[in-house]
Amino acid sequence: MPVGQIRQSLSGYYDVFSEGKLYRTRARGNFRKKKQTPLVGDFVEFKADNEHEGYILKILARKNQLIRPPVANIDTAIVVTACVEPDFSSNLLDRQLVMLAKAAITPVLYFSKADLLDETSLKQMTAIAEYYRQYYRVLLSNEERAQHHLAQALLGDAKEEVVVVMGQTGAGKSTLLNQFDSSLKLATGQISKALSRGKHTTRKVTLMPIEGNLLADTPGFSSFDLRDIPKEELPQLFDDFLEYAPQCRFRGCLHLNEPNCAVKEAVQAGEILASRYDNYKLFQAMIASQKPQYKNKK
Repeated sequence: MPVGQIRQSLSGYYDVFSEGKLYRTRARGNFRKKKQTPLVGDFVEFKADNEHEGYILKILARKNQLIRPPVANIDTAIVVTACVEPDFSSNLLDRQLVMLAKAAITPVLYFSKADLLDETSLKQMTAIAEYYRQYYRVLLSNEERAQHHLAQALLGDAKEEVVVVMGQTGAGKSTLLNQFDSSLKLATGQISKALSRGKHTTRKVTLMPIEGNLLADTPGFSSFDLRDIPKEELPQLFDDFLEYAPQCRFRGCLHLNEPNCAVKEAVQAGEILASRYDNYKLFQAMIASQKPQYKNKK
């Protein structure tokens, strides 16, 4: 049975790439019964008599997946975060980082629109970026050769890795993509035309082959759901907390009300960004307020 990767989903159809060809397929009805939905990035077993008619028979095991954007088997996520217009949101950025950490996806942070800031605001934003740079790969849009370094992060070595470019609506994600070199734009246009096979009004996630990797150009979004993250797991998803957690008095410290908490002491000493800890407490409160979900007995 041939195996391929879903490169685009559109109106119930899935374009599967296998051995240099694209096959337009549909999912068998038993996927609905199993409450399974094929995602862009999935590796699947399929059957097709020609390139225009085929069926997905089986979804192979995923290493990860995201709900927003709906992509599976992601290696890297370039998170586009606006410094202004819309205003910088540490809450949204930290929520994104938590969800990426849970899915074992490597983040690259790109702070856009830094050129629109006045001198005072730019200094504040640069300090924030420098803090995150201790734990993540970070690029500020006004930095010299930022585009070159971002292209390296995006393209890297030709490993057929899935790279997601994501960001809230208005953050400048599309502008960023359009600023890459002409070869990237050419490749984008070619693959979009090949996958679309005509005009569609509904925009879906598409994997575009770029210099040996696969770029997922995804719709903007404004929130992440924290469901399915236990309160005990959340501290493990803050990279900066992990540096101090071994010094806490209690193993499994939640860094909330426990005495002799090294993380809280680091916050007070200015070693951990206060906004990070504030967001952490807010996320813990959100998790605690969620109603437990019970499965119906059959």
